[in-house]
Amino acid sequence: MDSILIKIFATALAFSQVTTRPDGVKTEFDEVRDRSEVAELLGAGCAHMRKAFDIEDINLDDLIATAMDDKEALSSEIKALKGLKLADLHVAYRQFCKVDKMEESPVDLGQVITFYNSAVKDLPDAVQLKHLKLPGTSVVLDSKSERLAEIYVPNNRRIWVKLADIPEAVRNAFVAAEDKRFFQHTGIDERGLVRAFIGNFTHPGRPQGGSTITQQVAKNLLVGNDITYERKLREMIVASRMERALTKAEILELYLNSIYLGRGAWGIEMAARSYFGKPAKALSAVEGALLAGLAKGPNYFNPDHHPERARERLAYVLGRMQGDAMIDAAAAEPVLPQLVEYRPTRRDFGFHFVDHIAREAKVVAGLDTLTSSSYAVHSTVNSALQRAVEATLQEGLARYELNSGRYKFEGPEANISDAVRQIAADLRATEPAWLMALKTTRLPLYDVHWEAAVVLENTRGKRGDAINVGLTDGRILPLNTWSAAIRRGLKPYNVVYVQVSEAKGKQAARADLRIRPTVQGAALVLENETGRILAMAGGFSYSASQLNRVVQSLRQPGSTLKPLTYLAALRKGLQPNTLVMDEPITLAPIGATSSARQRGFWSPRNYDGGASGAITLRRALENSRNLATAQLLATGLDDSAEHGLDRVCELAMEAQLYKECMRYYPFVLGAQTVRLIDLAAFYAAIANEGARPQPHAIETIEQDGRAIYRHDPRAVDWIGLADRASFYQLKSMLQGVLARGTAQAAKHLSPYAGGKTGTTDNWADAWFVGFTNDVTVAIWVGYDNGDGERRTLGRGQTGAKVALPMFEPIVQAAWELHAPRTALNGPSREAMHQLVALSIDPYTGDPAPAGSGRAFTEYFKRDPSGRTNDTQFRIVSRAESYAGPFQQWSYDNHPYGDNRPPFPFPAWRLGPREYPSWRGYPDDEDRLPQPPRRVDPDYFWRRLN
Repeated sequence: MDSILIKIFATALAFSQVTTRPDGVKTEFDEVRDRSEVAELLGAGCAHMRKAFDIEDINLDDLIATAMDDKEALSSEIKALKGLKLADLHVAYRQFCKVDKMEESPVDLGQVITFYNSAVKDLPDAVQLKHLKLPGTSVVLDSKSERLAEIYVPNNRRIWVKLADIPEAVRNAFVAAEDKRFFQHTGIDERGLVRAFIGNFTHPGRPQGGSTITQQVAKNLLVGNDITYERKLREMIVASRMERALTKAEILELYLNSIYLGRGAWGIEMAARSYFGKPAKALSAVEGALLAGLAKGPNYFNPDHHPERARERLAYVLGRMQGDAMIDAAAAEPVLPQLVEYRPTRRDFGFHFVDHIAREAKVVAGLDTLTSSSYAVHSTVNSALQRAVEATLQEGLARYELNSGRYKFEGPEANISDAVRQIAADLRATEPAWLMALKTTRLPLYDVHWEAAVVLENTRGKRGDAINVGLTDGRILPLNTWSAAIRRGLKPYNVVYVQVSEAKGKQAARADLRIRPTVQGAALVLENETGRILAMAGGFSYSASQLNRVVQSLRQPGSTLKPLTYLAALRKGLQPNTLVMDEPITLAPIGATSSARQRGFWSPRNYDGGASGAITLRRALENSRNLATAQLLATGLDDSAEHGLDRVCELAMEAQLYKECMRYYPFVLGAQTVRLIDLAAFYAAIANEGARPQPHAIETIEQDGRAIYRHDPRAVDWIGLADRASFYQLKSMLQGVLARGTAQAAKHLSPYAGGKTGTTDNWADAWFVGFTNDVTVAIWVGYDNGDGERRTLGRGQTGAKVALPMFEPIVQAAWELHAPRTALNGPSREAMHQLVALSIDPYTGDPAPAGSGRAFTEYFKRDPSGRTNDTQFRIVSRAESYAGPFQQWSYDNHPYGDNRPPFPFPAWRLGPREYPSWRGYPDDEDRLPQPPRRVDPDYFWRRLN
């Protein structure tokens, strides 16, 4: 039996059942026993059609015979019926519709039953559509309530609207255009099917579907959109069942919210906003008729590209409405209504942040997904600052690899030679072909903030190679490629990324090639007072990696964790000028006995491999001295190193850096991994004198104009029993990191900011976390550890060299776009009740006359009697402090954490001569001025009181 004939009769079997016994549709027949039942059903279907169309007196035999004799009666273009023998169809008609006995039937009912059973197996349950709400589109707004992004499931960009909120004229337009008998039929419209069948025979160019609105809902939501007989069978049965499970109003509401109408809009509400800039409830009859006309083919009748087709289709729909008395003649004028400009939603920034929004909504508001309905999410992000942070991180990562020689050029981003040729052949082109092709090219890294450029010329001459590239603004500039190998590899019409250096003085403008880095990074800008996330860059490019390293990665913080130990010391009552020994120390494993093996002992060392003797806590933190930090742990926080570690761990958990502290000594040098966002919140607490804000990206979530979630602005936790004086002292010490310490390359920012550099063992992680009065900026650079290996950034690539250079452009952008630059605040009124300002030498901790030499204003805590609490020699005696600095020393074992072997510090490797390098930055712990010799060992500190 011909396969097409099998499918036609299986479809007829489904049709016969849903029209003659809709309450008892069978989805499985026995291939042998049920043949007679199937034959009866096919006959009943024919009888139903004759009755429905009142065609008892029409001689169909003569019509079919005429068609068989006329070779032109049936078009050969009907691919769906290719190979079908019309004679077999005629015989089958006589057999089942006229109940004639045929000696040799072309129809094998066993094969029909087999196909039917397979096609309708495991039908979806139509009842599930009852009260169904389709996925919606949520809008994310930035801090200025401007649209940042839309969140929706692919092919479901919609906003659900109730049927009652859609004007009756608009509803009527869709019924008139798509299913005139919608309110009369029971899911299948026999007349529509026959009309489509005949239309497809006579006009095979553009096929007609014949599906009812109910069938279209079944197709869109349950059975799929395959163009097959199997789908049609399933669609018929499911549509019939839908009519019994749902009301007509429910079906129409599902239809109007599920149909695709072009311009990236699913459903009538999104379409109304996309085409007319208004909600569906505000649509006029003509506007509704235009949208109804698009349902038949949103691309074919697209008013943007085919206005004449759209006008003809509009006239057809209005004519149907007028003919059915749904609209009067005056309102049926087929004039295309005014459309709003269509701007496809393309975003080139903020992808990691928007992803984080969805995760935060689940945690704080209990929304499993923001696509379950249509929400308006008011976020905290500053869009302009977000762009600046992403651009800075991308540029910083690329420059690190260029300057360290680690870049690897793997070819251009694209080649547009074919597009250039096609455009060049179009005589209507008004711009250079390369420019038009470049403007329409979408590169894979859609969120990279470099400019796209196309190679126009690559020539070699006596004066060297010359490459010229064209930019999207029409300029043509010379390209700096960094290496001859790259220059040789670039071909005409290759597209690359560039950073444009504008003309300055005698130096002409040029384009510097930018290469995708393999190194990764993350950056966060947090508002200190509120915890609002103003900007978040979770990696180099979201399109290359969706991992958000701000919140989803755990990395060792290195020296950026050291402020915890110094905060514990200040809370203990020590002062910034308290002396601690910067000298070798070895600590036995926690809980070790005298028989513990030597290899379990911890012997840290400084980055420069040396020791400096007695130094102040301020200078130890400013210069990130590992030995001094370990000595402070062992002798300054409690009666033992183990108990001192407990104090630091307690503080770390109180600061919400960790839920559980790993009790081993390298913890104080940043050996336990941490999230960047938690580290940033701790530094924001330092800026706030102990008030830790709750980092958040969502202010409110609204549904239908009603707030269903609102962030609590009082979500602030005080760390350290509100010891604001200790926090202010720590804040001042971190300001000194920029003024005199490891971040002194940014010394010019020290009046306005504080912060800390950090580098982990073998230079695997580079950090800088800094704060101003208003914001905290946290930056991390390193390689992902997906393969379990910790890849080094390279010898000497510290936080000061790799991460700190990005801090200044980010903080400058924050000052410009969020809050103006101000000098770092002094102690608050509450902190000042516990503090007194004295003039000291910041290098020695000794008193110094105000205004003389290196005199520095330090804030000291008072004792309970109100007098200055002198702790300068509490850990280190006066006699020990004059023993002088220790000489260089080293260990044979490999250091841990920030403790790295001594070596001559190499300058940051520069690119080719023409490359504008960033300033060189000192290493984390390599510059510590030696304290001057003291001249008066009998000097009594309290005389200053």
